[in-house]
Order: sequence, then C-alpha cells, then structure tokens
Amino acid sequence: MLITWKHKAEAVAISTNDGSGSLWRPLRSSTFRNLLVADVVSDVGTFMQSVGAAWLMVSLNAGPMYVALTQTASALPFFILALPAGAIGDIVDRRKVILFTEIWMVVVAVVLAVMTIAGKMSPVLLLILTFALSAGDAFETPTWRAVLPELVEKEDLPAASALNGIEFNFARAVGPALAGFVIAFAGIGAAFLLNTLSFFGVILVVARWKRPAVKRTTPPETVTGATVAAIRYVRYSPAVRIVLLRAGTAMFFASGLLALLPSIAHRINGSPVGYGMLLGGFGCGAVLGALVMQRARSRWSADMIVSAGIAIFGLTTIAAGTLRELAPLAAVMLVGGAAWTSFISLFNVQVLNQTPDWVRARVLAVSMLVFQGAVAAGSATWGAVAARAGLGKALLWAGAGTILSTVLGFVLRLPDQSIDLTPWNHWRLPLVVGADADGGPVLVTVEYHVKPERVSEFIETIREYGRVRRRDGASRWGICRDLEIHDRYLETFVVSSWAEHLRQHDRLTRADSQLEERLRICTVSEPNVRHLLYL
Repeated sequence: MLITWKHKAEAVAISTNDGSGSLWRPLRSSTFRNLLVADVVSDVGTFMQSVGAAWLMVSLNAGPMYVALTQTASALPFFILALPAGAIGDIVDRRKVILFTEIWMVVVAVVLAVMTIAGKMSPVLLLILTFALSAGDAFETPTWRAVLPELVEKEDLPAASALNGIEFNFARAVGPALAGFVIAFAGIGAAFLLNTLSFFGVILVVARWKRPAVKRTTPPETVTGATVAAIRYVRYSPAVRIVLLRAGTAMFFASGLLALLPSIAHRINGSPVGYGMLLGGFGCGAVLGALVMQRARSRWSADMIVSAGIAIFGLTTIAAGTLRELAPLAAVMLVGGAAWTSFISLFNVQVLNQTPDWVRARVLAVSMLVFQGAVAAGSATWGAVAARAGLGKALLWAGAGTILSTVLGFVLRLPDQSIDLTPWNHWRLPLVVGADADGGPVLVTVEYHVKPERVSEFIETIREYGRVRRRDGASRWGICRDLEIHDRYLETFVVSSWAEHLRQHDRLTRADSQLEERLRICTVSEPNVRHLLYL
C-alpha cells in the first residue's frame, strides 16, 4: 500500500466534541462543501493510482524490493521537500501554491498513464514518475493542512477536520476495491487515466475560491528564514519533539505491513481484485476507527489509545505474515485499519494542538518529514529483509518491533492538549528612530530585581523562559547575576535582525503568560528592557 497523496486529509482527522448535529455544520460553507466533494473524487483516483502502481510493479516481476521501493519513492519527497514546502505555505499565497502543485500532478499523471498504456513502462521509470507525483503532493500538503481554518469558522474547525478524515477514509475504502475491478477488466492504464481526471474537480474549486488578502503587521519572512524558524521552534518545544519521536519510531516499524501488502496479495491469489479487497478492508476499518474515536477519547487517555492502537497494528502485521486465505486476511486488515487511524490521527492532533498559527504549516511540514522519512526508511528496510529472509519473517520482525515501540509510552508521555496558543502580544514596542528592518543582529537585555527568598524559583523559571525566547527567534540566550548589586539579574538574548525581533513580539502565546506570572512573583519591580544594535 502506498502512503501517498491526501495525507492532508487524514492528518487533521480530529474527533469533534460538539455533538452529532454539529458534525455537518461546516457544510454551510460553499467552498468547504465543494472542496469536500471534489476531494472524495480526487482521493478515490489517488488510491486507484496507488493500487495500479503497486500492482504494475508486481506485474513487471520486479520482486519485493522494488515493490517496497514504490512506497519509498512515494514517501521520500515528503522527507526532502517538507521544510521548504512548509515555509512557502506560511509566507506565499496558499491558493496559488495549491493550484501550481495540482497542475504539476496532473501533468505527471498524464505521462504515467500514457507510458503505461503504450507499454513503455519499466520498474525504474515507474519509480521516477511515482517520485515526481509524490513531490507535488509533498509540496502541497503543508499548505493544504494550514488552509482549513480559512474555509470554516473557528468553532466549526473540529467538525470540518472530522469530515475531512471521514472523507479520506471513505475514499481509502472505495478506491482500492474500485481499482482492483478496473485493473482486472480494463488494465492498469485505465486506473491511471481515471486518476488523471480526478484532479480537475479540486483545481476548479480552488481556482474559483476568492481568498481574502492576508494582512501582515510585521515584515515578511524569507523562505530560508522561515525554514530556520521552523527548525528552531521544534528544537525548543519539548512537547512537539516527544510526539515526533514516538510517531517516527512507530511509523518505521508499521510501514512494513503497508509496504509489503502488494506482495502478500500476490502470494495469495495473484489478482488485483484481491489486493483491492485488502486495501478496501483496511479503509473500511479506518472509517470505523474514525467514527468510534470520539467515544474512545471520552473514556481513555490519548496515551492509552495510541499505545493500544500501535500494539494491535503490530499483531495485525504478524498475523498478515501467517495467513494464506483472502477472507481471514481481509478481516485482519479491517482491524489493522481501525488501529492505524487510532494512533495516526492522535499523533497529528497532538502536533496541531502544540503549534500556534504563525508556524503551523512549518511544524506540520517537520512532522511530515519525520513521518514520511520513517516510512521511506522502514519500507526500504523491510523490503530488503523480505528479499533476504522471506516475506513471513520480515512481517514477523516488523510486527514485533511495532509492539515493542509502545515501551516509549512509559517514558515519553504525550503532552497536555489543553494549552492556549492564541497570540499574546503584550510587549511594548520600543520607540526607536531609523531602525532598519534588516539591521542586526539585535541584542536585547532585560534587567530583573529578584526577591532574595525566591532566587532559586526565579532561576528555574527564567531558564524555562529562555527556551521560549529561543523558540520564538533568539539565536543565543543567557542569564547573568550582578556581582555588585546582589538582587540584580540580567537576561540577554540575540535576535538575527530587527524585523525578526518584531516577529518575536507576535509569537508569544497565552500559555507563555504563566511563565511571566511566575517571574513577576519572583521580582520586586517591572523589568527594564533595552535594545542594542550590533555595528
């Protein structure tokens, strides 16, 4: 199975807590409604292409290594392009980015269909075209994920996300089964041709979308600067790093089943219909999993659901390596699809809940880099193991590794999801004369007078606050104690430019107010702030 296109939909599959009636409220937005319908068609076409590519590779007698590399070719562009794609998604007109990438994917899909129908396809060419098609998706996905809040009201966002997730998994259930029948009766080229046509609905809706102009209060970022800001934010956000580490580890092992599924299907009956039925069972399980997620989240913690889902998926992987009949294997894939949704959707919800608006597309791009990098590496690894040790042993070891990855849950607990990340720009802008936006670096000093009985608490708190300074733009940070005035402490940090410091003002969140309140309790007066420009 190829983990390609439309991760944009699955990644925001958030369970809504507003009741069953509110689930349909986002459909009042005509743009969202039309895009949802177009996405159903596009996602079905995408899954048909995925099945066709995998089955074509098997039909070319390329072996399990090439079959697994098909998924690597699909995932690797996400690893390579994630960071620049996320930066562009935050600083460029998102409507234009989506249109450009959709047109690119149409062109590649046409070449793929024509070459297949003409009988000119080879394993290497199939990998190249799969990579090119996935590159368009990789460039579009961070922008697509970030654009959802622009289509619906804020209170309808959870319901809109849930509808996107249901739409995606419905397509995952229908697309592979439909592809199996189309390939069996009309050939792989017909499946590729239908995928080409499926793009046009999305292009038409996005082309007609009248996106409001975005007003910026700070100087615009460059692609390089925005990329650095994303890496810096993740580096100094422990909660985000925990989620990415656990998700990446689980995805590396879980990718074994998805990468080797075409080989499993070919071993059972050698028919694309059987492969489509297995993928359809996986998609049906994912839909069921999405529908019951709300009830599960009301009864158990996110940590428990994620660990249970990963463990069940590991057992599914082991079972897939032992079964030789289509019906029981389809039942196992149904369970696997539900388990997959349970941990993938929660990992992505965790990333969304730990990321403010200004950097959301970029951090989602980093998470995409980790997820798809783990999938690419895992697919290649388990394909090589299957080629050397056999399909059954590869699935056994991949399943065992998936189960063992749940041990991380005991030492790396998932973070609190209730933090308030709304902007909190309360700092007084300094009155400066003739400051060049690109001038810098800028040295900022903050002088505190600390109560003697609260020095230890102050030091602990200011070090936490230093991580916030670095997260939001500081390249260097430090805290000093005055040797002459015993209660005076000086915080210093360096920002690359005056424009970046202005952005730093906008990047504080309501959650950071708790740290400032703790600092206020430790000090006897308001801090004194100075700004100095390096010459």
